[in-house]
Amino acid sequence: MLRPFEPSDVTHAASIWNAACGPDLAITPRLAEFNARAATGAVQAGCLAIRDGQPIGFVSASAMPADSTVSSPQVGWIDALAVLPAFQRQGIGSQMLGWAEAWLAEQGCQRARLGGGLHHYVAGLPIELNTLACFDKRGYHERPGGSHVWDVAHDLAEYQIPDPKYQLPNAEIRPARPDDYDVVLTFLQREFPGRWRFEFQEYARDGGRCSDYVILRTERGVDGCARVAFEDSAWPLDHYYPNRLPHPWGQLGSIGISADCRGKSYGGALLDAGLRRLRDSGVRGCVIDWTSLVDFYGKFGFKPYRQYTMLIKQLTNVE
Repeated sequence: MLRPFEPSDVTHAASIWNAACGPDLAITPRLAEFNARAATGAVQAGCLAIRDGQPIGFVSASAMPADSTVSSPQVGWIDALAVLPAFQRQGIGSQMLGWAEAWLAEQGCQRARLGGGLHHYVAGLPIELNTLACFDKRGYHERPGGSHVWDVAHDLAEYQIPDPKYQLPNAEIRPARPDDYDVVLTFLQREFPGRWRFEFQEYARDGGRCSDYVILRTERGVDGCARVAFEDSAWPLDHYYPNRLPHPWGQLGSIGISADCRGKSYGGALLDAGLRRLRDSGVRGCVIDWTSLVDFYGKFGFKPYRQYTMLIKQLTNVE
């Protein structure tokens, strides 16, 4: 049977996910708890599959109906779907997926996207799970215009600036301070008003450190910022899955530069500063997640670490 997901189910969710996905994609209950909290303005629901009184699977779905700058209200997310290995291929996953799709349709969503939600477990379908055929049978197809993204990784103990051109004398790059909040928000509202702006505000609401953002300032003010994450940051590192990398772990991204400043090495300079901040804080295993810029990050020593297929399903007929 299926029953609604409850806050106390986060430990079950982590255990089921870990058994289904394996050690490379293992999470802690902290991430399951974080992902069970709907983002500001989002709606979220989930259910737990029960057999003989024991949890054997779970699914979580979410949507953003009220802020089209963050995500189209026509698109909802299947945030997570997992079944214990002993109960796979018995129709349980299909039943839960059907439940989640019906719930998304009730929220007005016309399409379901696998992964990539505001509090996401994965950016898309990890290719190492070898489950693409299962979702294809359920009507999920590769996203037009770009069906694959990557996480890239590097051991920062070996990091060195790849090119002196990224040492810019005409720009100040430093960790943000509490009194920088308004100017960073203004920059993001101007240049990246969607998800990156939203995540900056969410991170502050969750008590995130201002210094977890590295900012680039030119003579006119903030023209770039990058978020860096540590093991003690406000948001859990689990969903970057650094499990194969050396401790301590860290992450970088999002990272962005003003549109009229691109092509002037500002992006590389900001990236270098963020990586040196992580390295100098003791971080070794570092992930830059959810990117198609594999060649660019390769210049800084990063190599492909994990690949995702981006899948979409049409839930309703569009007139």
